[in-house]
This record gives sequence, C-alpha cells and structure tokens, in this order.
Amino acid sequence: MVIEIVVGQIKPRKADVQANLERIGEIFEQLDSMDPRPDVLVLPETVLSGYFLEGGVREVALGREELFRRLLDIYRQRTRTPRSALDIALGFYELHDGKYYNAGLYATLTSADNVSVAAGICHVHHKFFLPTYGVFDEKRFVARGRTIDAFNTRFGKAALLICEDVWHSITATIAALEGAKIVYVISASPGREFSGSQVGNLMRWKLLLPGIADEHNLFVVYSGLVGFEGGKGFTGSSCVVNPWGHVLAEGDVTEECLVRTPVNLEDVAIARAGSPLLADLEATLSDLVLELEAIVRKPHTME
Repeated sequence: MVIEIVVGQIKPRKADVQANLERIGEIFEQLDSMDPRPDVLVLPETVLSGYFLEGGVREVALGREELFRRLLDIYRQRTRTPRSALDIALGFYELHDGKYYNAGLYATLTSADNVSVAAGICHVHHKFFLPTYGVFDEKRFVARGRTIDAFNTRFGKAALLICEDVWHSITATIAALEGAKIVYVISASPGREFSGSQVGNLMRWKLLLPGIADEHNLFVVYSGLVGFEGGKGFTGSSCVVNPWGHVLAEGDVTEECLVRTPVNLEDVAIARAGSPLLADLEATLSDLVLELEAIVRKPHTME
C-alpha cells in the first residue's frame, strides 16, 4: 500500500487557537489542489497554541471531541473534493479527566458523512516524558502520560510520540513491539547547544530518527515547529525516514514549508526480512521483562 504523506511545519500564533485552526484550514485548501491528493497530514507539537505557555495552558486547552469537531468543520468548509478523506496528526494542549496534558491527536476527517471511510478520532497520546531542565518546565503545568500505544488507522497500525518521548529509546521499541509500521513524531524543539559546527539538538534528531527507523524497520515521520517564542527559536527540519534509515524528504530548519513524499508500507516487511532485529527482540522479550522487573524491585540510590 502506497500512501501520500505531507508534513507541515508552521509557526503558530501564540495562544490563539482559532487563528491557528484557520491556518490549518489554509493547508487543507493547499492539499485539496495536490495530485495525487495526500492521505495523511502531520503537524507539530502544540501547533494550536505554541509551546511556551506555562500557566497559559489552561486558557488554550481543548477536549479531544471539541478539537475533532472543529477540525472536521474546517475541513468540510475548505475542501472542495467530493467524497474525500484525510488523516491528520497534530499536537495540542488537552483538558482530559480533570488534568491538562501535552497531547497528540490522530483522526480521520471526511468531506461528508457519506464517504466510504468513517470520520472519527483514532487515538490521543499524552506525552510520556516531560522535560523539566534548561528552558523546559513542563512538569509544573501538565500531567504526564502513562501509556505508549500502537493504534489502528485505515492504513494499518501506527504510533504517535511527542518530542522528548523519542529521546528515550524504549518508547519507539514499545511502539514497534505493538505492531506500528509508522511512528509519527511531533515536536517543538528549540535550538540549543550552539558551540559546535551544528546546532546540538538538530544533531541529536539526525541520529535519533534514522536510528529508530533502521533498528525497528519502520517509517518515521517527524514534524517540527518553527518560529520564535520568547527569544527561543524552534528548529523545524521535518522529515520522513524509510525502514532502512534513509531520509526520503526533509524540510527547512527555520522556514514554514510542506514536506511531501509517498511511502510504500510494503517496505516494512521487506526491510524486516533482511534485518530481523525486531524478531530477535520479540524472541527474547520474556527475559527482558524479567530483567526490567528485577531492576524495578532493586533499591536505587543516586551516586
């Protein structure tokens, strides 16, 4: 199965959810004129509000159902192609069960109710690892997620991770073990560590994303925020990586853009047949679980 993926890296208007939804509506119009028409649109972490809001998270947080309804309304207003559908992944601050989360939504939008696929929410991921160091202070303002899940889409199983989630290798490993063929990574990554020839966080992403794809033989789709907030510049560089760890398409570091490429999901099986690392992991999983349980039971002290 070949699907057309578009990654949008945009600069959101800080704390203005409606303006940012309208900006997404403009992207819907752009996609509507593309040939072939895209199947999946991926947008960055906190694209509806901007990232550095601190206590302002409470003012912009949405429930998932409200967000889905608003996206569906805008999609139907801006799309002229009859009987069309689009999957979308994007980041937002969510109010859910009395807590605020840095969240990612994956949903299917349709131009009408009589399309052959059903519109609806497929999955909501809550950021598992919340950075609280350097310029980051997430744990003060949002609760952390508790699960890493692969979920069903009309194109097969996928997973959705948010920024620092991916800096811990175990999250992508869990997603692969749960059957994900695509890992969508949404990010708001400010530039830091400027002492070398390249920006430090970009060097890290350029290692992480191909490494995840190559180790688990799956597609990695990365969408990075751009623009400035409080003097901090986000580093874009959205990309799509194939199951051999090769970058198929990549966006600019600082400018808004749409990154587009087809991906053939059959490549996942081909890559895994030639490099059975995931199969080796599955074969030893019970022993690894025992090792992890033993670590949890041990008393730990910081030295």
